[in-house]
Amino acid sequence: MYQLYIANKNYSSWSLRPWVLMRQLGIEFEECLEAFEAADNFKKFRKFSPSGTVPCLVDGKTVIWDSLGIVEYLAEQGSGVWPDNASARAFARCASAEMHSSFSSLRNICPMNCAITVELSGLPVALARDVSRIDELWQEGLSRFGGGFLAGEKFSAVDAFYCPVAYRVQSYQLAMSPASLAYCQRLLSLPAMKVWDAAAIKESWREEAHEEEAAAAGRITADRRN
Repeated sequence: MYQLYIANKNYSSWSLRPWVLMRQLGIEFEECLEAFEAADNFKKFRKFSPSGTVPCLVDGKTVIWDSLGIVEYLAEQGSGVWPDNASARAFARCASAEMHSSFSSLRNICPMNCAITVELSGLPVALARDVSRIDELWQEGLSRFGGGFLAGEKFSAVDAFYCPVAYRVQSYQLAMSPASLAYCQRLLSLPAMKVWDAAAIKESWREEAHEEEAAAAGRITADRRN
């Protein structure tokens, strides 16, 4: 059985991607949660991940230490990870790669924190640009392929890559088009996402650096952990 190493569900957006994909598609795995710590996470994570980061998938002697690499590895093992349609698959791969390498302002200003609601103190130009591009991308996928998900009727890897964005839209009350907001809610309502969310808000520990990053974005108006 696969072993999937992840960090705190409340914070770890990168961990969420393969976790929700595997859970939603019914790919069995053993969850190995290693919490973020104030000390050296790199040293701790290096015990199982060559890069010292999460997520990391272990399949026997094979170790895959990058979220996009994990998705492609899983796709080689079976169907359903990417869309069957070639055009939809090309779009899905490009959209996933764009999420993997871009949107630094969204990541830095609005770090994933599933439990909180934040009233932003402002909307920097770079953040507005990231949100606008994601909104554009979501609308394109939904309209081109005519389904409830980005590349058609079925949930696939590209949707998993944008699940952390759905949390950011919810937590930081980011303005998007009606179609994109409906898609965001569709992601948050997935059975796998509900399981993740329930576990995230029950986590008893707090990681100071992640909490400070979220608080820097604006005024915290709600915290579902309290």
